[in-house]
Amino acid sequence: MPTFPTFKDLSVTFKKHPVTDDLVTVKDKAAIAQSIKGLLLTRKGERPFQPNIGSSVMDLLFEPLDYGTGAMIKKEITKCLSTYEGRIIIVKLACILDFDNNGYDIELEYMIVGRSDQPVAVDFFLSRTR
Repeated sequence: MPTFPTFKDLSVTFKKHPVTDDLVTVKDKAAIAQSIKGLLLTRKGERPFQPNIGSSVMDLLFEPLDYGTGAMIKKEITKCLSTYEGRIIIVKLACILDFDNNGYDIELEYMIVGRSDQPVAVDFFLSRTR
């Protein structure tokens, strides 16, 4: 039986486990999804002592809602994930403009490195919050 690498991170909720009183952890696909969200929502320079980690996606949301900005968001997501999330390979990435809701629908599909699982699909919506 083949063995696959497992991934384990702390949960961002910082809740304690009801039985062990340790912090709750997330594993495998949930850990990677949490990491992707954290990387994309972190602005560069926001993390102390690690000024290069993060992306410019949040800054690009305040640019005009057009296809050029959508292409820049797609490029920034690809650059950020390929640089800082070595556990995945991006299979498909689409940035679809949503003029009615004033934002972008992001469709991300990726494979986990070292596993023969099906690609993982993640859909999320990016919009301005101010």
